[in-house]
Amino acid sequence: MSEAEAPAGYPTLFSPIRLGPRTARNRIWMVAHATEFSTDGTFADASAEYYAERARGGVAAITMEAMAVHPSSQPRRGVIHAYDPAVVASYRKVAAAVHPHGALLLAQLWHRGRQTDGIISRLPTWAPSPVPDTVYREIPHEMTVAEIDELVGHYVLSARHAIEGGVDGIEVHGLAHGYLLGQFLSPATNHRRDEYGGSFENRLRIVHRIVTEVRRVVPPDRILGIRVNSNDGDVTGGLGNADWVRIAAAVDGWGLLDYFSTSQGTYLDRMAIYGTSAARPAGYELADTANLTRAVSVPVVAVGRITTPELAEDVLTTGKAQFVGMARQLIADPDWPAKARAARPDDIRPCVGANWCVASFARGPVSCIHNPEVGREPEFRRDAARPRQGRRVAVVGGGPAGLRAALSAAELGHEVTLFEQDDRLGGQVNLITRADSYREWSGVTDWLATQLAATKAEIRLGHRATADDVAEFSAVVVATGSTPLRHGWTARRPDRWAPDAAAVPGSDQWNVYTPVQVLTGRTELPNRILLVDDTGDRQPFVVAEYLAGRRHAVQVVSAFPQFGHAFADGHDLPFAFGRLRRAGVTFTPHVEVTAIVEDTVTLTDVYTGETSELTEIDGVVFVLGNAADDALARELAGRGPQVHVIGDAQAPRRIFNAIWEGEAIARGL
Repeated sequence: MSEAEAPAGYPTLFSPIRLGPRTARNRIWMVAHATEFSTDGTFADASAEYYAERARGGVAAITMEAMAVHPSSQPRRGVIHAYDPAVVASYRKVAAAVHPHGALLLAQLWHRGRQTDGIISRLPTWAPSPVPDTVYREIPHEMTVAEIDELVGHYVLSARHAIEGGVDGIEVHGLAHGYLLGQFLSPATNHRRDEYGGSFENRLRIVHRIVTEVRRVVPPDRILGIRVNSNDGDVTGGLGNADWVRIAAAVDGWGLLDYFSTSQGTYLDRMAIYGTSAARPAGYELADTANLTRAVSVPVVAVGRITTPELAEDVLTTGKAQFVGMARQLIADPDWPAKARAARPDDIRPCVGANWCVASFARGPVSCIHNPEVGREPEFRRDAARPRQGRRVAVVGGGPAGLRAALSAAELGHEVTLFEQDDRLGGQVNLITRADSYREWSGVTDWLATQLAATKAEIRLGHRATADDVAEFSAVVVATGSTPLRHGWTARRPDRWAPDAAAVPGSDQWNVYTPVQVLTGRTELPNRILLVDDTGDRQPFVVAEYLAGRRHAVQVVSAFPQFGHAFADGHDLPFAFGRLRRAGVTFTPHVEVTAIVEDTVTLTDVYTGETSELTEIDGVVFVLGNAADDALARELAGRGPQVHVIGDAQAPRRIFNAIWEGEAIARGL
């Protein structure tokens, strides 16, 4: 199908459009997001491959990750230094990888202002006024007029480097998400009394200077755009939609820009930026974006969990915007445009809003909860092309690990039989989705199951595989998952985890439950529930939400000082807390359960050893973690088939690890 031909289902989505001096081949824009591939402030080879993969998938434009225009804006080591001349050669590397696939490439120039700290830069944090951010809590330095001049100069310098590096355009950032220029714009964070504070015109002055000066160094054949909010979200004294419409109209009136890219939120309302499936519905920004679109004369890029071609087409045909922007959906599936264009929307690997991508770059390069190829694109392409001799492969277990292993093995030419003891595929993902906030997570296993059904693999549901069932296969992948622990002891007491150690007294009572017993809905539960968390992870929140939604009175206790710390990097912890607290769930940290006698639970303070009692507790749910179910693997040892143990059957962890191991094992067969 030629570029001029648009599929009947999504004709506007795949129609070309003028973008300043250039033409975008369609209306799909990959918006900027962190990748953390860089180790030296320049684009790595992995950066070039990552962006090229999305260009190959069919996007019209790519705005690369936000790049620091000044040394005072270095929140993490993986940030690109746009002000450093060394970045020019690496721009050329990315451009050379992207341009052959027909996508436009833009550099996003940015300063975080108060929404960072000086740990990496070892410099003071800059801001219009000395107001700390709620995340970083560092009191910033109030910028002088000379430093404002310096910042303007650094935006210009950074733009010159990008243009010299061969990009197609520049995107001025720092207005959206509560970053530095947005801090100047907002009366909540700009308390200045000079020419950069007070009136609307004064607060807009720094933006006007930057856009004007950057425009002078951007050649006529290159694009210049800007990233703005359409709403700051739930921020006291922040900028609402009407304020941002006014700002956009004023900026558009300068006649210097070729497009606006929209977003929402600041670090005071991070779910407006990173909206998860639990916190924000699909298209949650569109009403505000439409108001901004009507106020400007150039194309607008809309974002906000636009994940399906149907929603994307609707955005465009109803005039809410001229482009649809995606980040997480294109991380999950870089071939989204190609699949939509080929009228294969059901083949699109869905973004489920788990925010694993956001959490991942707190520890390293970006990754996806269920796309194992992210950041390893060349390696996976080379491996997929490797000749293989088809083998008979048994996969035991139809959770995320088993499904991924079975699908990849089948796609690589092996004869696959999948055994699942339950009557449906999905494993423990089916339990997570019993809570309303996590229903969309079923997209991980539903997609795998749908793709697997389209292969020649045999799927045997309701069949608990034995060693005899799989003895004649040449390879057996054991993905039998894990079972919940219920001995009652926290990890603070490792000696009590020994197989022959005594459990917490009373943990074997009739009214003590595991998360599986709760979430399957097969057990009749009493009213007042004490939930004991020793994971610090998401599962206690899932169980508590499920119980509270069924009118149980829920208390949560933990030895940890902070609940949910293990998933805090995904930025939805405040939302998860708020949802449960509004439902009446209470939280008590610093204690562990040391005895249960009928409806009385003894709590022990982990620091002082003091004990207290909770009475009238009808039931106790222990969320302690799981034990690997590797019995089949042990039984198969030495019996003939090559045995691989993956996912929770190897060690109970995360969906991400299960998917990764399933893929890795399949490619190694």
